[in-house]
Amino acid sequence: MIELDETDRRILRALAEDATQSAGALGRRFGLSQPACWRRIRRLEEAGVIAGRRVDLDAEALGFSVSVFLGVKLATKGRVGLEQFERAVTAIPEVQTVQHVLGLFDYRLKVVARDLPDFERVLRRRIMTLPGVGNVEANVILSEERLPGPLG
Repeated sequence: MIELDETDRRILRALAEDATQSAGALGRRFGLSQPACWRRIRRLEEAGVIAGRRVDLDAEALGFSVSVFLGVKLATKGRVGLEQFERAVTAIPEVQTVQHVLGLFDYRLKVVARDLPDFERVLRRRIMTLPGVGNVEANVILSEERLPGPLG
């Protein structure tokens, strides 16, 4: 485990808010030179603290106004069943997140759709026909807030 000082934590918080910030801009903000800030970021990447950078797309702006969490319980379990399900579900573009979980369900999926009829189509034609699918429970997301991570 890597030791983080307060400057590392401030850099991580800033990058979590906006990963497009340059090392120069972050350095100026936190009283570091561009090379010193870049070295810190590189060290955090090499240690696996920064696992990657991504762009968050606004699903609604792209025409996907419905988001649903699905709990999926597999009818058939075992390593082969899990692998088949995971391979098939990750090929569905409307499925944004696949989480293998403990509890009542085996998987939790986040699915986006243009509207409820579109979601019903995705559920019936794509998800319910996946290998091993047993019970499914849908929870439509009414609102979603992004909470700060563990450094917040």
